[in-house]
Amino acid sequence: MTQAKTSAAKSDAAGQWAEPKATALLVLADGTVLEGFGLGATGCAVGEVCFNTAMTGYEEILTDPSYAGQIITFTFPHIGNVGTNEEDVESLNMAARPGACGVILRTDITAPSNYRATRALDEWLKARGIVGLAGIDTRALTALIREKGMPNAVIAHAADGKFDLPALKKQAAEWPGLVGMDLVPMVTSAQRFSWDETEWAWGKGYGRQTSPEFHVVAVDYGIKRNILRLLASAGCKVTVVPATTSANEIMALKPDGVFLSNGPGDPAETGKYAVPVIKSLVDSGTPTFGICLGHQMLGIALGGTTMKMHQGHHGANHPVKDMTTGKVEITSMNHGFALDKNSLPAGVEQTHVSLFDGSNCGIALKGKPVFSVQYHPEASPGPRDSHYLFARFVDAMRKAKTAA
Repeated sequence: MTQAKTSAAKSDAAGQWAEPKATALLVLADGTVLEGFGLGATGCAVGEVCFNTAMTGYEEILTDPSYAGQIITFTFPHIGNVGTNEEDVESLNMAARPGACGVILRTDITAPSNYRATRALDEWLKARGIVGLAGIDTRALTALIREKGMPNAVIAHAADGKFDLPALKKQAAEWPGLVGMDLVPMVTSAQRFSWDETEWAWGKGYGRQTSPEFHVVAVDYGIKRNILRLLASAGCKVTVVPATTSANEIMALKPDGVFLSNGPGDPAETGKYAVPVIKSLVDSGTPTFGICLGHQMLGIALGGTTMKMHQGHHGANHPVKDMTTGKVEITSMNHGFALDKNSLPAGVEQTHVSLFDGSNCGIALKGKPVFSVQYHPEASPGPRDSHYLFARFVDAMRKAKTAA
């Protein structure tokens, strides 16, 4: 049972009922203070506040390295009801963050009710050092973000309800925000390694790829486990390399294809060292598939520019149209920056478009096996509509090998 649940109103000496004392605060950069009840780790964290509309998959969302530097507000009220387990963590480092630095909930965490649960969400948040707050009107906070954009803020949790409010306001106001911030160094792998784990199956768990047809080098800007599993399930031996790996080092591994992963922060800042590498990979003619941050930096490498979004896209219910087939897929998204579709040069085709706001969600380079999408096609969490993209990548590698 979390602190929010045990902080019920009590009667004072005069028999009057008093409101429970706030044990958590959300302090926005403009000085606005929202009070609630703390859960998860104590202490404070600074970041950008976004909202996520997914109804399931909160463990995968909270461990997505793309959320580094962000505080997640869940719009769905029943977060924590299926508990947590050791299998659904998406960051490569199972024991620690990277991922979201804070979480905001409407209601208190209920006891877990799922056969896979090994720990309650509150206990899990404490173990991972994620500061949480419950008991505020998340609809009002979501409306504020939609109107004014994603604010910088400090989330703080103190069991005794004592806060240095002036210091928290100063910290929130002085945090520079995500524009111009390269967060990839805090989430990328420290060294190269191989991956062969395949998708989870009911009653079987995860499998192993024992007879791969292709070799894929995945550049880790903050990659998720299920992306690697889907690549392995598609018949690939996967070698994961750190974000700063050079093009020569990648090509020395003799890949049939290169995967550019998701990740956090400003693509233009990370692109200062990543874009030259991506340009070389494209020039080599190696089949290349990018998603999320990898998509944005591929766009920069091909001559486009990126921009900060007003409220971003965060959720597992975003409709996207595939312009190459005319089909609409429901996708899982997490991004606060976007590739400016008006900046795309001749020869770069826009392949996918958001049906929410018309923003760019996919590109392809004409005449070369190079393409990318803005969303997270591995569906952790989210629908499986986008799994076809892994088949497209495999098909591109197969054609390239046949033509060689």
